[in-house]
Amino acid sequence: MFWYDGALHEEPIAPFDLTDRGLNLADGIFDTSLAQNGRIFLLEPHLDRFALAAEALAIPFSREAAADALGRLAAAIGQGAVRLTLTRGGGARGLPLPKEPKPFLFGAAAPAPAPFPVLALAVTSIRRNESSPAARLKTLAYLDAILALREASAKGAGEALFLNGLGHVASLSSANLFAVFGRRIVTPPLADGVLPGTVRALVLKRAPGLGFGAAEQSFDLAELSRADAIFATSSLKLIAPCGSLERHAFASAENEVVHTLQAALRDAIEAECGTT
Repeated sequence: MFWYDGALHEEPIAPFDLTDRGLNLADGIFDTSLAQNGRIFLLEPHLDRFALAAEALAIPFSREAAADALGRLAAAIGQGAVRLTLTRGGGARGLPLPKEPKPFLFGAAAPAPAPFPVLALAVTSIRRNESSPAARLKTLAYLDAILALREASAKGAGEALFLNGLGHVASLSSANLFAVFGRRIVTPPLADGVLPGTVRALVLKRAPGLGFGAAEQSFDLAELSRADAIFATSSLKLIAPCGSLERHAFASAENEVVHTLQAALRDAIEAECGTT
């Protein structure tokens, strides 16, 4: 199911401006969210993040149009993945920004993969650029993640682990990463080239109320290898325990902290969407 020009469509083919900067320069942003029971989980945080990213790139953004698209697509799919894409629109050849941009917003809904998967990780040779503003935005320039995932897949892993230019753990190709030390969880700070994940933020917010310490701090692979468990967070994976990192095994799927956080997330989905 697709959304553009203020309406739902069943076909993915639509007239498209071949000068669109999103197509030609990856000049745009996107957001992926989870639909449950015809509703978007963490709707307001997703809209907030989308709006902040648009503001950072000076792309005109209509929160009302985005909310309408999310609502219609969620209702149409019932349960699944919903993605919105916003480009700066068409423009003349070259890099300078158009003086009067005409942004193009469109969306799509499709079945989502099963949540809470157990992941195998492999470290990619590609580094996350913590000095780039784009590292903290969901821009259309996702080639590093695509190539990193291909590299991880060649090693038999389902997700790639990025280090940044300083050698700090940053993120996975399509998720944030947490490490568990006893009853304390840590995740890399945004300054390490990390996307501000909506589920990441929820976990950091809820963890203290569940009796766990929670912090954003930098750490390297050696420190990560000493963790009791590691897990990934994303809008579709939700909280995914990581069973291995290269040749190092973790009992993340049996970890009490991970189990408790997963249960709390299920409760949050039920409270907002009326279903688990």
